[in-house]
Amino acid sequence: MLFPGRFQPLHYGHIEVIKWMLNFGDEIIIAIGSTQKSHMVDNPFTAGERMVMIREALKEEGFDLSKFYIVPVPDIEYNSIWISYLESLLPPFDAVCSRNPLVIRLAKEERYDVLVPPFFLRSEYSGKKIRKKMLSGEKWESYVPPSVARIIKQISGIQRLIDSSLSDELE
Repeated sequence: MLFPGRFQPLHYGHIEVIKWMLNFGDEIIIAIGSTQKSHMVDNPFTAGERMVMIREALKEEGFDLSKFYIVPVPDIEYNSIWISYLESLLPPFDAVCSRNPLVIRLAKEERYDVLVPPFFLRSEYSGKKIRKKMLSGEKWESYVPPSVARIIKQISGIQRLIDSSLSDELE
């Protein structure tokens, strides 16, 4: 089963989706999207950093790592061939788990089963909201597993986010 996302950063909403997905299959392919992007407000973390965050969080949560593939996937600009692009990069999968309307449509057009997970406190668990909290100096650590918070601090992720939000334009 495929779970695509940017995971910028991985948060407890993602963890809950993973727990939910394990009710439907034994193996999960976590496809980290937009891997060519980093050091930006919407994409502050590198593909490698996100891979480590996900692996450490899965271990911390007690998941059997043998049930997971964590695969970096660069973006392509052709939505109509996105699924076949994934098929060429990933181990075989039989279903796609997402709430993203475009992902759902593309998977259904290629006749994949689609699992739409329930919302897990979506008002709280959103990468965009967590990054906004980081930028504004609000508490954010409780929204991510401790290992993810630790990694973000180790790589000076907050300062990176702040620096990437700055502009050199005159007002």
